[in-house]
Amino acid sequence: MFTNSQTSRIDASDASSLPGDSIKSSDARSLWRRRMLMMLPIGIFSGLLVVLGWGLGRNAQVIPSALIGKPVPAFSLPPVQGRTLGLSSADLKGEVSLVNVFASWCVACREEHPVFMELRRSNAVPIHGINYKDRPRDAERWLNSMGDPYTRTGADLNGRVAIDWGVYGVPETFVVDAEGRIAFKHVGAVTPEVYRDRIAPVIERLRK
Repeated sequence: MFTNSQTSRIDASDASSLPGDSIKSSDARSLWRRRMLMMLPIGIFSGLLVVLGWGLGRNAQVIPSALIGKPVPAFSLPPVQGRTLGLSSADLKGEVSLVNVFASWCVACREEHPVFMELRRSNAVPIHGINYKDRPRDAERWLNSMGDPYTRTGADLNGRVAIDWGVYGVPETFVVDAEGRIAFKHVGAVTPEVYRDRIAPVIERLRK
């Protein structure tokens, strides 16, 4: 027979294995899992909001290019209708120049066009154009009516050359050094402020 003290010890040692306690422990785990599953969509949604906010807060004009510091892609384009000089990679050596990707259907191209016309009048820097996925007659009419700031203008009818340049959309403008390497890329319209603050300093540095 067991003494009362021995019986108490046996009861205490068996207390953790009582059925009621096992059920409570299982219920607690189930409740924790349910809460985690309920919180998961909230966590995912919060993460998406952070990513979206980061994307909206970025300057869309500041898009890195893998081609910075590298030679311009090899290409050769025929002239835009009504022009005599096309554009090729060989034409982009010997002097610092701008290469502007434009189209007659591009609204932002109209915004920046007076800036390029002024650069042409002041002989600030040679400007070459890549006409992106345009109808030949529309491109000719656009340059005739708006003015032609370009020294050479290549017709990229299928957009293949623009893809090689890493173009996201028009307009985009590149600064090319005298060795034919891409030194700078600007996405969007070139306003007077953009030219003064971002592009002109690059040109000045490359000419030293």
